Amino acid sequence: MTAEPAEPADNTALRARYDALLLDLDGTLYLGKDAIPGTAEALGDHPQRLLYVTNNASRSPADVAVHLRELGFPAADDDVVTSSQAAARVLQERVPAGSNVLVVGTDALAGEVERVGLRPVRSAADSPVAVVQGHSPQTGWPILAEACYAIRAGALWVASNTDTTLPTERGMAPGNGSMVAVLRSATGQEPIVAGKPAAPLMEDALARGGSRSSLVVGDRLDTDIEGANTVGLPSLLVLTGVSTAEDLLRAAPERRPTFVALGLDALNAPIDTEEGEHWEVRRDGVDLVLAAGSGSDSKAGDALAALHTATAAAWANPNFARLVPADDAARRAVKAWADPAPEVGGRAVRLRSPVGGIG
Repeated sequence: MTAEPAEPADNTALRARYDALLLDLDGTLYLGKDAIPGTAEALGDHPQRLLYVTNNASRSPADVAVHLRELGFPAADDDVVTSSQAAARVLQERVPAGSNVLVVGTDALAGEVERVGLRPVRSAADSPVAVVQGHSPQTGWPILAEACYAIRAGALWVASNTDTTLPTERGMAPGNGSMVAVLRSATGQEPIVAGKPAAPLMEDALARGGSRSSLVVGDRLDTDIEGANTVGLPSLLVLTGVSTAEDLLRAAPERRPTFVALGLDALNAPIDTEEGEHWEVRRDGVDLVLAAGSGSDSKAGDALAALHTATAAAWANPNFARLVPADDAARRAVKAWADPAPEVGGRAVRLRSPVGGIG
């Protein structure tokens, strides 16, 4: 576990506060097979250790690293930390060496199981002592049925992750969590979860990096950000993937990031110290009304400052019905939150939970 470093000078880039960045992949660096515009350039030359920490268990670390290099990211095989590795470690710690483990997932997941001294199988007839489940586009009824038989017979159940959706270049697709829900419904059991927001994957990343101070960077409040909070790490939410500004406004305390930015290039700039001073929010019945004050404009950075103000008000008034923009500048800001691409520049703002509501 690492702590937030001492506050540096205002002109220090956000990334310079940390000696390692724990980077999510899907929705943060790329969507499907394509890099999000500007993300490879944003990571560029760096003194920090870059660790690519993914809940997706469908590919081996080596295959992920190849994909990252093809897209222009600096990535060695050992820089990739996957939920399949974390799931295999969870199994290794809980079942005897050489045990049969039924694999619901790809050959890459089966390979991680084998690497820790366990025997991957695909049938409940092989009397597996455990079931491990990770994402595979080919998962179908036959293998889910085998897993159901094994779990109902008493096998330990480990899920690589429980993300219900997976961002792709075509939109949101079902994630491993949706397949986990099938077995949960059929067995009445709950799996041990290895990936974010559970601790094992984040602990593996910290151990791999040997970092004194790490920043988690991701696009999902329910995995990346909650996972960072689980192990006491600061986090940056980028609005390029799954979680939206609306989600941020309604985030539960355990899913609240340290920083938010429109895109990854905010790592290379100092944090925004104005923090919404040109914006104001008032309550109108059950609604919150966002209005521009003097000095606000339509720039992306100012839109983020507006989001800072709106988030503070929303977190202080969690039962609000709507956030209503009161003027043209506020409407431009809200539009910029919803559609940040291709803008990946600007700064991050630090978010703070306020005390009490607003009048």
